[in-house]
Amino acid sequence: MPVNTPSRRLMRHVGLEFVSKKVEGGGHRSTNANLSLTSMIDFLVVTVVFLLMTFSASGETPIAKGLNMPKAENTLDMIDAPIVAIVGSQLLVDGSPSGNTRAVEESDRMQRIDELFNMLKAKRELWKQTHPTKEFPGVVLLQIDQNIKAVIVKSVFQTAAFAGFPNVSFMVNSLPKELH
Repeated sequence: MPVNTPSRRLMRHVGLEFVSKKVEGGGHRSTNANLSLTSMIDFLVVTVVFLLMTFSASGETPIAKGLNMPKAENTLDMIDAPIVAIVGSQLLVDGSPSGNTRAVEESDRMQRIDELFNMLKAKRELWKQTHPTKEFPGVVLLQIDQNIKAVIVKSVFQTAAFAGFPNVSFMVNSLPKELH
């Protein structure tokens, strides 16, 4: 076999015309890409609508089902704090079950609710670990039905204070302010 000078010989023996054009570099695609602007605009509109519907500027929190909160005229915006909700006889801290109020209802006396105390104390310790240089604010939000007995509200308030949350705020529905 004689030695030939190097040249482009790859796939020359194939008799198909489109293969030889590809080998020679003549079969490249157009450099202009066609984009469907209609589908792109549809996608962006759906994305923007979704983001607007899920966005909450005032820190709105979901209210537990079956909860009828009291109404108030003079209100403040939401703050970042643990939310203790009383739904029926069940206690929830940030949506997680943390005890019940049956013992308080049956005795009709104020008492510390141990599961709530432990949950709030753990939240306080976690806050201190994640914010070592800041002073602990000690604020808890109570989301309570307006028909709950006062002794239960006092017991939850006292339990929160024992767990290191002496500042308690109540979540209410805001009434429109009257124009005078």
